[in-house]
Amino acid sequence: MNAVTEQLIVFIASLIANTFSALAGGGAGLIQFPVLIFLGLSFSVALATHKVASVALGVGATVRYLKEDFVERNFALFLLLMGVPAVVLGSFAIVSIPDALAKLALGLLTTGLGVYSVFQTQLGQEYTPRHRDRQGFMIGGGLLFAIGFLNGSIASGTGLFTTLLLVRWFGMDYKRAVAYTLIIVGLFWNGTGAIVLALIAEVKWSWIPVLLIGSFIGGYTGAHLAILKGNRWIKRSYEVITILVGLKLLF
Repeated sequence: MNAVTEQLIVFIASLIANTFSALAGGGAGLIQFPVLIFLGLSFSVALATHKVASVALGVGATVRYLKEDFVERNFALFLLLMGVPAVVLGSFAIVSIPDALAKLALGLLTTGLGVYSVFQTQLGQEYTPRHRDRQGFMIGGGLLFAIGFLNGSIASGTGLFTTLLLVRWFGMDYKRAVAYTLIIVGLFWNGTGAIVLALIAEVKWSWIPVLLIGSFIGGYTGAHLAILKGNRWIKRSYEVITILVGLKLLF
């Protein structure tokens, strides 16, 4: 495979993955990250490269969501404070995990995510805020810390886990949850992980420009479509892709 073909595959994967992620409230890593592995990068190099590129998803989606009135500043700050330290810890932890074990964990997590989603016929159709007391924030914060650690280490599906947590625990409707996920996880959590991993792990810098372009365009486009169209039809496609990618990594 020549360099031009590689760059084209990387760009297409990035564009599709990030458009899909911005529509579904997470999941860019479920497509883009395995593609980098399938093209020959080791787990740690693929993770670092994916993290650096995925920041553009958050930028693209944030540019679009700034036109809407979904985000509460104090709640966004809460998500930021709970996740960023965990992302740093997870990023340091992953570089010492063997490739085979990391791929196994990624495959199991990805497949489980798809299977779980199949049984969720309704996902945040109404905005009914709950668990906004001290105990609710403590439990929710602990869960966010765990997701942040996964975001820094395994990387796959943590955006969608965050979206599900915001829907199930904090009572958000899907559109609000997706907005928080793309801005906080896509921009700030991923940005933190990208900085840490770029300092301690190898990055495939020659692929970064096309990944950034695909991520930004996909992030903006997906956020725009999510606001206008909703996500019900994308949900089924997402389930199929998550399960297939997970099985591919496992077998």
